[in-house]
Amino acid sequence: MTVETLTVEPGRVRQMWHLLEPLSSVLYYAPEAFDEAAALGYDVEERWPSYFAWRAAALGPVGAERVASAFYSFSPAKVARYVPAAWAVAAPADVLAARLRAADRVYRTLLGDEFLASPGLAEAAALARRAAEAAGTHGRPLAAAHAELPWSEVPHLVLWQAATVLREHRGDGHLVALLAAGLDPVESLVSFAAVGAAAEVTFAGRGWSEDEWAAARERLAARGLVNPDGTATDAGRALRAEVELRTDELAAAPWAALGPEATTRLADLLGGPWLTVIGSGLLPGENTLGIGKV
Repeated sequence: MTVETLTVEPGRVRQMWHLLEPLSSVLYYAPEAFDEAAALGYDVEERWPSYFAWRAAALGPVGAERVASAFYSFSPAKVARYVPAAWAVAAPADVLAARLRAADRVYRTLLGDEFLASPGLAEAAALARRAAEAAGTHGRPLAAAHAELPWSEVPHLVLWQAATVLREHRGDGHLVALLAAGLDPVESLVSFAAVGAAAEVTFAGRGWSEDEWAAARERLAARGLVNPDGTATDAGRALRAEVELRTDELAAAPWAALGPEATTRLADLLGGPWLTVIGSGLLPGENTLGIGKV
């Protein structure tokens, strides 16, 4: 455990993730975002063309290999169906501009103009930005790409961007923890499903074939991490617990920098927006992150 993590109240890092993740990820499900994607020319009959465009655009006009590397748990074959084709529809700069418009529209619809103009929202945005700017981006490609983008002057867009930087910072660190545990992309999903984070069908959107999933399960079984029925062994549960603990430790820096009093204040300020987003019904109740109602 690092010195930084010792300054963060136990459970606080996980709590801040739970509060901020929905505020960022709602963009990938909201009708307003699909409207903006359609205006750019993306097929919105399914969520994936816009998902890959929205999330990868900060990296620039990159190819499938780089996106698959950064996203990690997606099948490279699935990534290749959408990238680099996404940039033939719209240039990354245009995607990023549309993404901000989408975030603006989503927040106005869900939270209302009066709340967005409130002192509490402005304070939350300023605190979240302070945390995001203290996150550190060494070895974190998605966090670095998003941290490099210019900040809006509009408080609710600052909040959305800060939430996105922080979720990508945590995600990048999670990949480090998975690699340290010796879990390749598909094994990371199989082992997560094995501990009951979500049903296996929930992970189907990541694009792995039945054969690839079965082969990963066999590899994990050979390591003593899963049982023949696909459930985790004690060793498998312990390894996943270690991964989650290490992920929290690697995500602690922003909150150590912000300090306990300001972090608590931000958590209090985010409670209302969080409840509104969760209550909107836009986010799936079961997901690949293992967060309830996200």
